[in-house]
Amino acid sequence: MAIDDLAPGTITNRTEMKARFGGGIQGGIQTPANGETVLAYSDPSQGVKYGYTFDGHAEDDEHGPLFHYTGEGVVGDQRMTDGNKALLDSVTDGRAVLLFVAASKKGTPGGVKQWFVGQCVVDPVLPFEERWAPGQDGVIRRVFVFRLRPAEGVQWALRDEDALPAATVDHIVELPASPKPSVPVPTTKKPGTKSKKTEKHSTATTVANIIGGEREVVRREGQLVTAFEAVLTAEAHEFKSFQITVEGEKGALVPDLYDVTDNVLYEAKGNSTRNAVRMAVGQLLDYRRHVAKQVPKGMRLAVLLPESPSDDVRKLLAAEDIALVTQTKEGFAGFPLL
Repeated sequence: MAIDDLAPGTITNRTEMKARFGGGIQGGIQTPANGETVLAYSDPSQGVKYGYTFDGHAEDDEHGPLFHYTGEGVVGDQRMTDGNKALLDSVTDGRAVLLFVAASKKGTPGGVKQWFVGQCVVDPVLPFEERWAPGQDGVIRRVFVFRLRPAEGVQWALRDEDALPAATVDHIVELPASPKPSVPVPTTKKPGTKSKKTEKHSTATTVANIIGGEREVVRREGQLVTAFEAVLTAEAHEFKSFQITVEGEKGALVPDLYDVTDNVLYEAKGNSTRNAVRMAVGQLLDYRRHVAKQVPKGMRLAVLLPESPSDDVRKLLAAEDIALVTQTKEGFAGFPLL
């Protein structure tokens, strides 16, 4: 059965989808042997059992609808292998991603009903974010939260119950230092991959409207933080971060880096424009409010940039008593903070 024959909003189950596309009926991510599809099954009730859920329709942004989807792996740090890798590489591998959300409870006769949201693509700007949550064994571990968007020409069928749930309490989790495995997904397909037909609907915004340069800025930011972490490690500095959830709000706040040794909270940006620095300033002030009780008094704030900003932007940072650290050929100017 062609993908075009499966309309968003269809109620189905895993057995029917296996008959249509292949794959199995257990596990969140199915990768049929034909290599043409990835079936992503979301069931927020499973995460709730262990004290978290990151799945759901997030607030739409300037690029349109966004759905958060937690990767597979229930014990220990999730790894970018198997189904997670298939989902991440779906664009370059030419696979169509089909998103389903559980529409009934486990034990439903005939299997849990599945609501077909629609065909997706992994966000080419920021494919996934790292979050930390308890596993089946109760131990906090790293999970991948994929950012999915409608495929070009597809209008998702979303229900009120598909919305990402808001946090019920303020909560801060201290995150251990770990390398960031984020490598944005290219939007170009490998030579020889087949083009997939999509069900056509009228939609104002699709992932095709995302500017490629924005993806490069995100990539650059990740590389900047990784390089700075290497310097901190070489200088025997202890560093970590925090995952902050706020009561009544969706998603989580995650500062880029906290230098425990020097008691400095850093926010990095992939470019040194005024808008980028102004955003970093706002983020740092927001983060400071939440982590103040988690760190010693006198925590300083710093912006980490790939090059020096304009003189007036430097004056802005000085006026707000926020330090500036910039990458150079030799290392990082402004580090350590005076």
